[in-house]
Amino acid sequence: MNYLVTGGAGFIGSALCQELVVHPDTRITVLDKLTYAANPASLNALKMQPGFRLIEADISDRQAVEKAMRETAPDAIFHLAAETHVDRSIDSAAPFIQTNVVGTMVMLEAARAWWGALEGEAKERFRFVHVSTDEVFGSLGPAGKFCETTAYDPSSPYSASKAGADHLVRAWHRTYGLPVVISNCSNNYGPRQFPEKLIPLSLLNALHGKPISLYGDGKNVRDWLYVHDHARALVRMALAAPAGETYTVGGSEERTNLDIAGAICRLLDERFPKAAPHARLVRFVKDRPGHDFRYAIDSTKIRRDLGWSPSVNFDTGMAETVDWYLAHEGWWRPLREKVYAGERIGEGASQ
Repeated sequence: MNYLVTGGAGFIGSALCQELVVHPDTRITVLDKLTYAANPASLNALKMQPGFRLIEADISDRQAVEKAMRETAPDAIFHLAAETHVDRSIDSAAPFIQTNVVGTMVMLEAARAWWGALEGEAKERFRFVHVSTDEVFGSLGPAGKFCETTAYDPSSPYSASKAGADHLVRAWHRTYGLPVVISNCSNNYGPRQFPEKLIPLSLLNALHGKPISLYGDGKNVRDWLYVHDHARALVRMALAAPAGETYTVGGSEERTNLDIAGAICRLLDERFPKAAPHARLVRFVKDRPGHDFRYAIDSTKIRRDLGWSPSVNFDTGMAETVDWYLAHEGWWRPLREKVYAGERIGEGASQ
């Protein structure tokens, strides 16, 4: 199988590549713009694998995308390239529209041209797997869960741009017959996540004795999914999902942001008892504009139809994540020193 993975040098993309490479006779091409959130070091373990290569290119560049498809001859495309940080979308929405909406349209058109030229079994097995988010559904109250039929109600420029991309993907299936599959996943966590997101940011701040800042009262709820479990779900979709299907993918591990901070602090207390209690570092700050209260995912469909289920529970996954960051300072320290030092963003500074 030949795979083209957009955004493969990012957090979820690099985990997906690690899952794909274990399959025999697999060739993986990563197409990545290598923006601030990408890190080629996340792919170091794959660079010596036969058939692996990294192409630095923007998914909005039609010529570059078409060239990559000709050279890759993909049996499946995993489309993960996206601007994903809500706070950054509040400060400047334009990059999110350009990458998430325009870039997705370019990918769809290039994929349509490639798929249209295929014949027989190759045409039947081709899939365009579009990786989206549960944030397109907006906010839940204290009860209920998102599922594949939940109405879209995005709250932020980021989630609105991803909702737009989802609509384009469905339209290319219904209008042109492109065999797409859509994943709307819950919050991912695990190794190699850029340290602007809640878990690595809180972990690295606590490790250095800096405040762990939580928006509002810290009671916003997210459903957490270990990144390699999500990657396994995406592989199942590419290999077994009927064209046109959508799957909501979650870990069934709901936690408040305050719970997340507490888990990180307890793990660091165990590993660095002289610095305990790390919970003294927790601070509450002004809430994010348009902050959704709760996300939760009903994964019944993918469990039933594709035989997928999470293999890593939250406590085990969090311990593995903390230990990975402690053991890989060489991965995250250049990012903290040269790219993002942990300062707050997302207060509408551009206005």
